[in-house]
This record gives sequence, C-alpha cells and structure tokens, in this order.
Amino acid sequence: MNTVLQTGPVDLEPIRRRLADLPRLHTPADVADAMRAEGRLVTDESLLGVVEALRREMVGAGPLTRLLREPGVTDVLVNGPTQVWVDRGGGLELADVRFADDGEVRRLAQRLAAATGRRLDDSSPFVDTRLPDGTRVHAALATQAVPGTCLSFRVPARRAFSLADCVSTGAVSPSLAAVLTRLVESRAAFLVSGGTGSGKTTLLAALLALVPPAERLVVVEDSRELRPDHPHVVSLEGRPANAEGRGAIALTDLVRQSLRMRPDRLVVGEVRGAEICDLLAAMNTGHEGGCGTVHANSAEDVPVRLEALGALGHLDRPALHAQLASALDVVVHIRRGRDGRRRVSELHVLERDPATGWVGTVPALDCSGSRTRLGPGAARLERILDR
Repeated sequence: MNTVLQTGPVDLEPIRRRLADLPRLHTPADVADAMRAEGRLVTDESLLGVVEALRREMVGAGPLTRLLREPGVTDVLVNGPTQVWVDRGGGLELADVRFADDGEVRRLAQRLAAATGRRLDDSSPFVDTRLPDGTRVHAALATQAVPGTCLSFRVPARRAFSLADCVSTGAVSPSLAAVLTRLVESRAAFLVSGGTGSGKTTLLAALLALVPPAERLVVVEDSRELRPDHPHVVSLEGRPANAEGRGAIALTDLVRQSLRMRPDRLVVGEVRGAEICDLLAAMNTGHEGGCGTVHANSAEDVPVRLEALGALGHLDRPALHAQLASALDVVVHIRRGRDGRRRVSELHVLERDPATGWVGTVPALDCSGSRTRLGPGAARLERILDR
C-alpha cells in the first residue's frame, strides 16, 4: 500500500503530540521523523519551516507570555484550562486567559520541561525547573491534579530592589532601614524568615547590596533567584537529578565548595535541608556575616524550623543548639498581609537558656504596627549592631 505524501501547509498539532512523548528536547531529526509519520513530505524547506515554527513556541509560554512579561507580575498560576491566576503584587486575580482544553496545558508544560532537559509524562507527572530567564516553573499533570494540569510560575524581579525601594513600597520603615543597614555593616549573621511569597529573597538581595564593594559574596542557591546589586558576586546553583536519577548536585555539596572559594560573606539563598549543618559550621569557623532565608511562620519559630532541617543532616538537637548559640545573631521576619503587601514585622535576637541549653529568640523590635516598639531583646540587638 503506497503512502500518500501531503505537500500543503503543515498541521503542527499531530507533530506536537508525537514530540511531546519524547523524554528530552526534540532535535530536527525528531521533527523529520514525526513529519514522515504524519505523511508529510520532508524537504529542507518544509523541515526548516516546521522547526522554526516549533522553536517560536518553545521560547515562549504560549498564551501566558503576555502575563509573564507584565511589569510587576510575581506569580502566574494555571489550574487546568479555564483558570489562570496572576499576582501583580496585590494578591491573586483571575486573568482573562483560557486554554482550549487540558491537552493544550499539558503540551505547554511538557514543552517547557523539555526545553530545560526535564521529563514530564504519566510516569513522571511532576517537574520543578527553571527557564533560561530565571522564571521558576512547577508542573503537575492532570493524572495527579484536579481540576487539570497545573502550572505555577514564579517570576524573578526584572531589576534588583534596593533598601530605598523597600522603604518606598512600605515594606520597611525609614527607621528600620537604618537598623538593617547597621546590621549588614556589623557583619552579624542573620536569617530572613517568612512564608512563601512574602518577599524574603527581595529583602535579602536589597541587604546584600549594602555589603562593601571590596567584599566577595558567594551565593549558594537551589535555583538562582538572588541578584544583588553588588560588583563581586559568585553564584553556585544546585542541580536536580536527570531522568535517569543521576547528576544531582545538592546544596550541602555547594556550601562545602563555597568555603574553598574565599567568601567574605557566605549566603544561602534558602535554607531548606541538611545544608544548615554546613552553614552553621561555617559561621562558627570565622566566616562572619553569613546570611540566608528560611521558611517560618514567625521569628519565634525559626529555632524549631532549624531543628527539623538539622535532623535531615543527622545533627541532633543538642548539637544543633550548641552550633546555633554562637553562629546566628538575628532573625528578620517579613510577612505578607491579607492585602498582598509585604512588610518586615519583627526582629528577634537569639539567646541560649543557661538552664536547658536550648536557643530561643527574643523580640527586639516589633514593626507590625504603625510605630516600632522595643522588645526585651533591644539592648542585645544594640550590642550586636555596635560590634
């Protein structure tokens, strides 16, 4: 039986479906094979045309591209084909973007995953990756998610925010900005704590911009997000395992490597696992000014959160608190209010209970109201700032 070759305009949809099943980014040879399987005549001209059309799709995010490029957008969330939400800095709003069906959302998710060398299919229905422009993408296929294939985009800031910008947006009061400036100048070790999307990374980047230009910053991150406006920054980025489960580079390895790179300030973009053990060890061996961010509901909860992370690195509670007592000085907590606005709400200092040996936080500044109030740890904070 002879195959009838089609020579008219190429319908990309069946070719997309065939390429979507590949566990990697497609090549021109894959495109040619898909065209032949669909009965298309493959010539140099037709192949180049299809490859270019597919390339245009791959470098963007389809109907989401407009939202992702809007100034001020921090998150774009897709809940199946009919719900697309966008956060422009004031909370989530339903956008006027729709997909034809869940298949279109799935194909977009698979194209984005393949573009970064990741696999997304029914046997591996989740992926967490970063696009070349720094946008973080998480995808969950409809086989595991309701109401359909879900996509979550975290858009990086298009410029580095300064502490003055934080003041102008109301995230930091002018008086608190002066305290935070002294905190950086004192080379105290600190963590910025807060919930997801509270602005921890933005605030930390603004504070790192205050580090003297002569000092070298070595930044360790799971996914590169910190972009401080500083002339001497070296960034080390972790790497997940490939489709075969190989090639992963953990933050614990990167923290150890960073100590051999002569950092004046060691920065862990987000402390989320066993790397806390190496970070605390570094802070206790002469590496002053270390800092990072950590997820926590309040500054008071940070020691408990670090206990849980330390356990992942087989560091028991007494050992962690012994390290913590001399490693960390201050916790800066930032909250995101119901109105979507981000604001530094409190500063705590750390103190060790001589009776139990456990380290706790003591409120030093309460910035949650219209006026900053001093807490019982204010005197200790002042001594830290005067070092």
